[in-house]
Amino acid sequence: MKSDLVKDKIRNAPHRALFRALGFTDEELSRPLVGVVSSYNEIVPGHAHLDKITEAVKLGVAMAGGTPVVFPAIAVCDGIAMGHEGMKYSLVTRDIIADSTEAMALAHGFDALVMIPNCDKNVPGLLMAAARVNIPTVFVSGGPMLAGCVDGEKTSLSSIFEAVGKYNAGKIDAEKLDEYERCTCPTCGSCSGMYTANSMNCLTEALGMGLKGNGTIPAVYSARIELAKRAGMTVMKLLEKNIRPRDIMTEEAFSNALTVDMALGCSTNSMLHLPAIAHECGVEINLDIANGISAKTPNLCHLAPAGRTYMEQLDAAGGVYAVMHELSKKGLIFGGCLTVTGKTVAENVKNCEILNRNVIRPVEDPFSKTGGIAVLKGNLAPDGAVVKRSAVAENMLVHEGPARVFDSEEEAQAAINAGKINPGDVVVIRYEGPKGGPGMREMLNPTSAIMGMGLGDSVALITDGRFSGATRGACIGHVSPEAAGGGPIGVVKEGDIISINIPENTLKLKISDEELAERMKNFTPKTKPLSGYLKRYAALVSSGAKGAVLN
Repeated sequence: MKSDLVKDKIRNAPHRALFRALGFTDEELSRPLVGVVSSYNEIVPGHAHLDKITEAVKLGVAMAGGTPVVFPAIAVCDGIAMGHEGMKYSLVTRDIIADSTEAMALAHGFDALVMIPNCDKNVPGLLMAAARVNIPTVFVSGGPMLAGCVDGEKTSLSSIFEAVGKYNAGKIDAEKLDEYERCTCPTCGSCSGMYTANSMNCLTEALGMGLKGNGTIPAVYSARIELAKRAGMTVMKLLEKNIRPRDIMTEEAFSNALTVDMALGCSTNSMLHLPAIAHECGVEINLDIANGISAKTPNLCHLAPAGRTYMEQLDAAGGVYAVMHELSKKGLIFGGCLTVTGKTVAENVKNCEILNRNVIRPVEDPFSKTGGIAVLKGNLAPDGAVVKRSAVAENMLVHEGPARVFDSEEEAQAAINAGKINPGDVVVIRYEGPKGGPGMREMLNPTSAIMGMGLGDSVALITDGRFSGATRGACIGHVSPEAAGGGPIGVVKEGDIISINIPENTLKLKISDEELAERMKNFTPKTKPLSGYLKRYAALVSSGAKGAVLN
């Protein structure tokens, strides 16, 4: 066992003395040491209940003959961090989580790991760590919160953000806004739409790193506790068979994840996280691969914010396995991929039929014949940009309009709130990329304000930053190269005409090649005074087109 490095008798007597200080018995020291990486904290709604999940995992490990040992991972709540300086610290935590988990796991000689994440950067950060450490590992997440309810309609986090826009536009009063505040998020768990957290938790199933239901069983259901116990037992079987993350997260597994991503209509942030996780596994994912998969993958689900169904309904309709089973009918899933169950994908999803065809459409009757995410390229985004196609109004799939240019989210938000954005405009927010932000802030505040003010079917937004999974509308992010990296988005001028064609995957600044070349020749990107971790991050981070991995 790997843990013999720290607990083998005689030569490790000093190490064993420290285990004695923790109260370990001879019996516990004779068994495999299983690290239980708990992301529990009291500030993130998706993590406030993870102490219960952690205890259930520990019980499962112990029942199967292992010795569970808990250590922590951090997590930022994107919702609470949204719209201010705190959002600069969201994406950057993905690497802190990966680095610190790698350090803890390897420093203490664990034989296996159970990862307990739930929210946006927490899931990919731990998947990155799992690939690096490469010892038997199972993921069991905290699960989604239940949808809220206002005026008889289900709600999720995007509902309250858009309600602020409605209030600012005079469409609702303070009393109704207060009702949204109190009723939108009724339970613990990751926010109830197909936002980034739930996207990534669902993709743990598609990758083969999580058990059935990991992405969809609601946080407050007893089945979630049972799942946690089974995860603890499952990791011991993986240890026995020596099945490791890189045996599971292969090139074909990432193809499966991208395919499921397109079918579910996941958050655009998956286009940052999947390449970063793949990078740790020695697998390359680029945006061109994503477009190829999207072109042949039907979009089977329209969960919030794209539609009016929520995670609890996806779970009841058969969950991720039902989606994968349906996709396999068109030969779109690599069925031979190994998973944490010890079985193949094909064995796992066999007989997992759709239970509600209003929530999960059959492949012969999809919401669209192409996937929920599109990658756009053109002279404005030579290395690509990303849009959640499934959440764009039909009339905005092709749009042309004058640029309204802002060098920060705050500048754009002030203009939107002041009523200075007009139908037809293309809002451009730059210097918010991985390096320029730094930290690639999410733009949920401005996109929600645009939707709430009734401009969602006439105004587009383009940024070198990114979007929350809760964003909907013609919102194009990850524009690469970013302004701070010398990208063409940095030379867009107020009033320039921008052309968006999502069906043709293009994003163009309508000026001549000669004019663009002249502007680029004279362009010096703006810089910001930085300190602390953000200074180091800005110096090391790569383009959003490459997953914003650290060089």
